[in-house]
Amino acid sequence: MPTIVLGGSAGSHVGYELSRILGASYYDVEVREFPDGELYVRIPVDVSGADVVYVNSLAKRPNDLLVETFLTLRTLEDLGARTIRSVLAYIPYARQDARFNPGEAVSALVISELLKSFKVDRVYTFDLHLHRFRDPRQLFGDSLVNLTAIRDLARYLSEHHKLGECVVVGPDEESEQWARVASEELGGAPYTIMEKRRISATDVLVEPRDPELVRGRAAVLVDDIISTGGTIVETVRALRNLGVGDVYVAATHAILAHGAYNRLVKLELRDLVASDTVLSPISRVHVAPIVARHILGQERR
Repeated sequence: MPTIVLGGSAGSHVGYELSRILGASYYDVEVREFPDGELYVRIPVDVSGADVVYVNSLAKRPNDLLVETFLTLRTLEDLGARTIRSVLAYIPYARQDARFNPGEAVSALVISELLKSFKVDRVYTFDLHLHRFRDPRQLFGDSLVNLTAIRDLARYLSEHHKLGECVVVGPDEESEQWARVASEELGGAPYTIMEKRRISATDVLVEPRDPELVRGRAAVLVDDIISTGGTIVETVRALRNLGVGDVYVAATHAILAHGAYNRLVKLELRDLVASDTVLSPISRVHVAPIVARHILGQERR
């Protein structure tokens, strides 16, 4: 059966590269906006009996992109695609995975239920931002494959810089999983995470779990997402107060909202890199090869 790769309006850069690796045909999904703000979606190729890979990223315009994706997935089903695999490089609304105040919408649950309602054989995403679920499949079901770009980001840094005796740092407790992966990729470099310790009614000290581990070393700061950049700024300042040398920052999703890029540039980092799950000025690591390795690995089984 032929394989067809379709690119959504925010996923064409990943989709086209993926199609070249897989040796598949590539098409852009036709997406337009009506005068009243509604979306028009059209699949520009016959997908009946085909194996289809739909690629999109749902960052920065999450509401429109979610509707676009849902319309596309349902249409692929209606048009008789044999199999449907969806690469959603960034899935929004995952942070609210619990109800913290009465009456709040648990957005991660709502989005996961909507995605599970479509007949999609596999959903690939990257470094899904969940706090209270160790395995995202608890929410999104067994069809979800949560890939990581952290290993490739760490490899990028090691190939482009002489990191020397570096330490990997995660900016908070949730980031320990990514710090561990980066540590493994960097040959077992030590890693630690930042913790907040209240020292008075008004003051909070941010420091590594193991302060002595970072002194005099280069620091590789890794996280899943850079949104406003506030966490990175706070962490870098705390590390430098402890005598850290060069600081490198790597993150999977570079949202870079509200002037974040300008704030980060002023930190004078040794390097600042992200993947292309979200296109940005720092997107240097491509995720299409990661998806392709997984897809081809599954097909060989």
